[in-house]
Amino acid sequence: MEKLMFKGVRTIILDYDGTIHDSTRNYIHAFKQAYAFLVEGGHAAPRDWADAEITKWLGYSSKAMWENFMPDLEEEIRSKASKMIGQILLEKAQTGQAIPYDGALETLQALKEKGYRLVFLSNCSRAYMEAHRESFGLDRYFDGMYCTEDFSFIPKYEIFESIQSVFPGGYLIVGDRFQDIEVAEHHPVRTVGCRYGFGFPGELDSADALIDDIRELNDLL
Repeated sequence: MEKLMFKGVRTIILDYDGTIHDSTRNYIHAFKQAYAFLVEGGHAAPRDWADAEITKWLGYSSKAMWENFMPDLEEEIRSKASKMIGQILLEKAQTGQAIPYDGALETLQALKEKGYRLVFLSNCSRAYMEAHRESFGLDRYFDGMYCTEDFSFIPKYEIFESIQSVFPGGYLIVGDRFQDIEVAEHHPVRTVGCRYGFGFPGELDSADALIDDIRELNDLL
């Protein structure tokens, strides 16, 4: 039944962190470094963070993350902390410390060989995207790569229109957060939710299908 649901799909738009790349360890480290900077400057109170309290921000653009996390923080300080996180994540990718989920790159290759057009769409910076492009040779798999920084961090459902003008329908969106699945509220696309990522219970309920391992995507298509 699910295979029939995805019949006609020609372009697959994939989120990155929490879908292809397991950014858990690197993001937690970067977040804690930035928070320590805020504490040291008297901009935040010392506290311990549970991992889930940190990883819940994965999937948000940096702009949306800070607007929700510390909306009253002075803009200059917010910018410094945000750049600190970005720089640490960039260095992790550039020094071979980024980790794709097991089978992720093999799944991309298998889908490519089946004739699908693959598109990268992430709430990330251009520098982050380029570092991962180089680290994993992502051009081997993706026909197009889009980061929200290039679009002033507008929602993915708005960026979809740019993708739609270049790549053929039908479309399938694959991701682990509501920012991915909500594209279907605005456009006639199919969606697959990744339960192994960073979403909360219920966040992916409206997805057409759910997977617990990226390799299951190849079985659906």
